[in-house]
This record gives sequence, C-alpha cells and structure tokens, in this order.
Amino acid sequence: MTTITFLGAGSVVFTRELLVDILSFDELRGVTLALHDIDAERLETAEGIARQTAAQLGASPVIRSSLDRRAALDGADYVINTIQVGMHEATVRDFDVPAAFGLRQTIGDTLGVGGIFRGLRTFPVLGEIARDMLEICPDAWLLNYTNPMAMNIAYLHAVAPTLKAVGLCHSVYWTVRGLCEVIDVPYEEVVYTSAGVNHQAWVLRWERGGESLYPLLDERIAADPELRRRVRVDMYRRLGYYPTETSEHSSEYVPWYLRHDAEVERLRIPVGDYVKISRDNRAEYVATRDALREGKPLDLSRGATEYAPEVIHAIETGTRRRIFANVPNAGLIGNLPQGYAVEVPCVVDALGVRPEAVGELPPQCAAVNRSFVSVGELAVRAALTGDPRLVRQAAMVDPNTAASLTVDRIWELCDALTQAHGDLLPAALREPVKL
Repeated sequence: MTTITFLGAGSVVFTRELLVDILSFDELRGVTLALHDIDAERLETAEGIARQTAAQLGASPVIRSSLDRRAALDGADYVINTIQVGMHEATVRDFDVPAAFGLRQTIGDTLGVGGIFRGLRTFPVLGEIARDMLEICPDAWLLNYTNPMAMNIAYLHAVAPTLKAVGLCHSVYWTVRGLCEVIDVPYEEVVYTSAGVNHQAWVLRWERGGESLYPLLDERIAADPELRRRVRVDMYRRLGYYPTETSEHSSEYVPWYLRHDAEVERLRIPVGDYVKISRDNRAEYVATRDALREGKPLDLSRGATEYAPEVIHAIETGTRRRIFANVPNAGLIGNLPQGYAVEVPCVVDALGVRPEAVGELPPQCAAVNRSFVSVGELAVRAALTGDPRLVRQAAMVDPNTAASLTVDRIWELCDALTQAHGDLLPAALREPVKL
C-alpha cells in the first residue's frame, strides 16, 4: 500500500487542499496517510481534516498521526514537506526588524533578508529530515513546498545528493492561467513552457495554434493603463518575457522598485503584505479547527490540482504528465550556475521525475536570475560552512537590500536579525562578526 507522509501537517491550507487532490484520484483513495507535526493541537486538527475529507469524499485511506517524525516516515513512499520553522512569530520578526532599518519587503520568504533568514532557520531541520529519510525510507520521494524553495533544494542537494528531492510550486501554472484571463483565451487551448529559478522563472513560450500570444498581451497592456501598474507587467515590457510569480513577490527580487516611494505608488506595491497573509493563515487554521470540533463539513472545492498529488498519481499509475519543478541544475540551463536549484519542465511517469534540459535562457533573463542565485548560493554556503560572514555577504549582494541600505546598515541589520531569531539559527551563525 502506498504511504504518503505529511511533514508540517498542521499547515491546514496545504494539508486540506493536498488531501482533497490525493483522495480524488480513484487509485489513491486507499493510501496510507502518515501525518506529522511538532504541535500537538495542530496535528490533532490535521488528523481531523484527513478523516473528515475522507468521509466527505467516500474514500477509505489508512490515517495515522505522530509527533515523532521518524515514526511518521516509517514505510513512506512519498514525503510532502510543508514545514515553517518559527511559524508566524518568526515571519513577523523577518519584517519588523528590517522595517526598523528602512528596508521594505513584501513577502520575505524567498530572497532578501527575509528569505535568507528563513532559509537559515529551515536548513537544519531539512538536514535532519534528509538524514532520517536516507535511513528509514531511502527510496521515498521528498516533495518540498517549503520556502525559500531554491535555497532549500540547493541545500538538500549539497547535504544529501542521493535523496530524491523535488521542489513543487504552483506559480508557473497560475501565472499562465492569469495571463490567459487577461487576453480572454481559454487556458485549455494554450501550450507553454517556462524556465528560470523558482518565483523568478520566465514564460519562454505561450502559444495557441502555433502562434505566440504575447502580441495579444501587448495589445491589452497598451489599451489598459491599470495593467501597466503591475510590477510583472513593467518587468515584461522591459525584459521581453513575463516572470512567473506575483508582482508582490517580483518587486523584492530586483533593485528597481521598493526603494522608491514613487515606484511603490505607481505600481501599487503592498509593502509588508505577507504579515497579513500569515495572520490570515492563522485565522483560517482556527476557523478550521473550530469547524471540525463543531462537526461542520469542510469546504472541499478546488480550483486546480496541486503538483504533489499529480506526481504521486503519475508515478504510481504510470500516467505521463509534464509539470514545472525545482531540481539541481545539472546542465539544464546553460547560462545559470550549475548545482544550484532551477525551475524547469519535468516529465513525470512510472520512472519518476525527469527534468528536461532547456538550453540557455535569454541573456537578459539569465542576468536577472544570476543576482537571485548569488544570494541563495551564499546563504547555503553559510549554512554548510558555519561562516556568519557569508550571511552578511548574501545580504550585501541581495538586489533590494543593496539598493536600499549602506553596507554598514546591512551588517547591523543581519546582527539584529541574528539576535531576534536566537536559537532558531545554528549556533555557529550566531557568533559575532567583526570587520
């Protein structure tokens, strides 16, 4: 019997949606679901979601839960990772401390000082997960949703190169769906491909009937001044390819926007947006927990199937699918650094997840990506070596941070965030750094 382990199962949004998708496949309705979280109440809620979802869908999975990660991993064929180390409180610190230095962020989970410090507190747990999996379930696939995605996959590749780890994110899918809505073309009628790094990949081809849909997008943008007030549209008009994550995300990966009051206004950039999102996620958890306790049915409506259930179903049944996933760059994109994680098309079937080589990105896109990658490479190396200077150097080369603060203030900010996060960070990286 196929066993699917959820790590961070108390992330109720992901858990609920993934469970609906998994149990909606006829071939997966009898799987074993092993749920793990370090928070007993959240784990109880996750188990309640699993049982209620199964009942509403008429499925009959075996459901077990454990506060012991190793017990949850026993027998796993697939491990879905949605952990968030430090939870909402750490997210708030990632925003409040930089804001006191005058540094603007919007999401803070992928790049910038928020992404760097989220990665640094996540890497040790990822390392433990990898060690446990290689001992307990060495043939299992690790399907990672936890951000910072590219840093996490690069770190896992460095510490556990034989682990079958794949990073999954829905940004490419929703980007293309959104673009189709803008030009009033049904998504089902288009073909597309994308490549780059997670949250900053590029829609390289987007066609219907063999013809590019970019000219139609150009017409809509020219006719609608409100469309031109989006960061992604501004980047597309200047770079020639549409980036694959929201304008909120995209604004903080480049040096051009957040430091300027006028640009924040022109492009309607929601500074600090993720704090509200994180707060809303907490409220949704409470609402779901209370609904379960009151015996109310869950809302199981879904707009689209997540990648992890599709991957599991494809491998289990041999159904061939093509997705966009995050894997180490082993000759997949020629003009991005090898070894770091890239987001590329992948074929999935009974043989597993197989990435496709893309060749070279358009040079301007690769140039923007290389700044993104440089931050992650230094943050990962900081964790691997225990060198706290590399943390500061990662922040120094981050595009938005470098555009907004002097080097002295960047170092002071890293000192402040190190102190704020305390023992969530590895001991070696908490050592003071002097020039």
